Amino acid sequence: MEIVVVDNASSDDSADMVQREFPGVRLIRNTSNAGFSRASNQGIVVSAGRYVLLLNSDTRFLLGALENLILFMEQHPEAGACGPRLIGPDGKAQAFAFGEDPTLRYLFWRGLNRLLWHRSLHNWDRDQVQEVDWVSGACLLVRRDIIGRIGLLDENIFMYFEDNDWCLRMRECGWKIYHNPHVSIIHIGGKSFSPSMAARLAYYQSLDYFYTKHYGPLARFLVRVCLVPYRFLTGYSYASRH
Repeated sequence: MEIVVVDNASSDDSADMVQREFPGVRLIRNTSNAGFSRASNQGIVVSAGRYVLLLNSDTRFLLGALENLILFMEQHPEAGACGPRLIGPDGKAQAFAFGEDPTLRYLFWRGLNRLLWHRSLHNWDRDQVQEVDWVSGACLLVRRDIIGRIGLLDENIFMYFEDNDWCLRMRECGWKIYHNPHVSIIHIGGKSFSPSMAARLAYYQSLDYFYTKHYGPLARFLVRVCLVPYRFLTGYSYASRH
């Protein structure tokens, strides 16, 4: 196993701590915040393992989690990627560990459920392995050879929807994406990028780019129009997604 830490110009001494206390770790220091996609790619291109694991800095592995994720991939050769159950420090399952493609239909039903019934479309506390459209980049295990076929994360996406885009490209090449709730990791959430106007702006920009790339100008126009009243009615902060 190899560990690569990409420091996105953090303002504390965390990079120095890694260098001092974990000399076996490969450390990449960025002089500015390169964003999630570009920084992840920096780590991927210098790694050499058969599997690549994206892992947020605000996560903590539980005993056996990594080994069991790899075992799952070994037992499911059709799987291009998988992700575990994300749980908070309180032990409860977190939202947005997995999901469906953000199509117009999906966003409509998601928004309607939130506005009328104040509930989510998904039950995040699943106990069965299921095939999904995407799993969260907070902890995402991918086969190395797939990256050679579909490419790295899209660096036009600063953050948010980079995992959706990557998983969609895998599925377009015939691979399956799985959420495996038999494996859990703690995801503190919001610690690697605190909620702010900049985070909300990044979310909307990424959604707009995702629609332009995958769904075309008409769908992009429609989602832009629909988001105006939705944001007004809910005051919804997309920064909570990760």
